[in-house]
Amino acid sequence: AVAGVSGIVLVATLALAVQLARESAGAWKTFGLSFLWTSTWDPVNDVFGALPFLYGTAASSLLALIIAVPLGVGAAVFLTELAPPRLAATLMFAIELLAAVPSVILGLIGIFVLVPAMRAIGSPYGVGLLTAGLILAFMILPYITTITREVLLTVPRPLKEAMYALGATRWEVVRGVSLPYARSGVIGAVFLSLGRALGETMAVTMVIGNTPRITASVFAPAYSMAAVIANELAEAASDAHLSALVAIGLTLMAVTVVVNGAARLMIYRLERRP
Repeated sequence: AVAGVSGIVLVATLALAVQLARESAGAWKTFGLSFLWTSTWDPVNDVFGALPFLYGTAASSLLALIIAVPLGVGAAVFLTELAPPRLAATLMFAIELLAAVPSVILGLIGIFVLVPAMRAIGSPYGVGLLTAGLILAFMILPYITTITREVLLTVPRPLKEAMYALGATRWEVVRGVSLPYARSGVIGAVFLSLGRALGETMAVTMVIGNTPRITASVFAPAYSMAAVIANELAEAASDAHLSALVAIGLTLMAVTVVVNGAARLMIYRLERRP
């Protein structure tokens, strides 16, 4: 029965990929693989390129990881090694509650709180890559913290006690025993959060600026793959436009599969390493 359920999930995934490939065939036939590295997005003239959306998705997700990973791992270490049990339980409840907040609510918080704050520190628009990265970091932080804490709790106590017996400080135990023992779980948490960030739609759409342009500034408006699909799918007036949007969806799915596959491979290698 379990194998049957697993098979259904696999078949559904393959069916989705086939349907996306079929509906996006026009875009691939017209633009070829250059669709992925072309920057022009002109629905009026039916000229489409996905590079600005690939860049916006990758840059905002990378910024989110840079912000959230140190905070999440640090919070997990504090909750596991330093916080009193009652305080740790209270904080974990708040963190798990944060994970349940709908993304559209976080997007509203971004519009009314984060965007004005970004303008105050010098961002000309308030919306942009950094704003989207901060919102995504806020969204994935509970996942990193929760999973990392659960993995740290599995560290065998005799290993830590042996380090303490040798005169190690608490930080040396964390650095020398807990984090190395839990590294595969931490990496899994990071990649799981990356997959969450890559596919986020509403919150990013509300604060990234929705401008199909590539720029080196993190304060400049950008566009993500999920955001352009959400904004333009209902308004696609031509078959070429619709096909290009579905091609972006297929690309996003492929990126997610590659990220998850890389995570599984990395965890497998770490688990086999002595």
